[in-house]
Amino acid sequence: MKKTWDHQALVEKFEANRNGELALPMAAYMRNQFPFLGIKTPLRNALLKQQFEEYHLPSTDQLIEEVWKLYRLPEREYHYAAIALLEKRKGQLTLKDLPALRQFIESDSWWDSVDSIAPKIVGHVVATDRLQGSAIMLEWSEADNMWTNRAAILHQLKYKRETDRELLAMIVQQHAASTEFFIQKSIGWALREYAKTNPEWVGSFTGRHSLMPLSRREALRNIH
Repeated sequence: MKKTWDHQALVEKFEANRNGELALPMAAYMRNQFPFLGIKTPLRNALLKQQFEEYHLPSTDQLIEEVWKLYRLPEREYHYAAIALLEKRKGQLTLKDLPALRQFIESDSWWDSVDSIAPKIVGHVVATDRLQGSAIMLEWSEADNMWTNRAAILHQLKYKRETDRELLAMIVQQHAASTEFFIQKSIGWALREYAKTNPEWVGSFTGRHSLMPLSRREALRNIH
């Protein structure tokens, strides 16, 4: 019988597998932005699977609070676990949860966390109400936080034929002249992904608009 969700039980699982030798190179790979426990992805996923099998997921009204309990811990693996918990319950999230998701994006920000939250979780929420959700993404695109901008650029990454091309174009053009590497890269990624569905549109768009060289190169990588 499953038990009531207990984040401390997951902490105990992770702490029991702390590996200082692995933690140093893992932190170095992320440019020492965060400390690590030294738990590689396969083991982390196995521990999470065990936790999800043993414990009920938090209720909808408790979810954000429980996610924060993990996200506030310093080691990066706890942030990954928090995002995994969000993804497990993304079907219960609504537009009202976008401010909380933005807080996660703007907390301990780096490409690994933002790129997990934006397409899979934010994108799912926006898809439940495209009209209001798209308006909020335009607000995110105009935010002062670079990572929130990146999330707005990437939120349609998994939409394929459901991509709102007008919205994509609008957001990309807002940041086309950015000198930020992570913004340039995200623009190229978003366009390259949509090119798998509509290469003609992406080819035409890049031909009609000025993009930074990195963005253009990434966008056209698979278009011959």
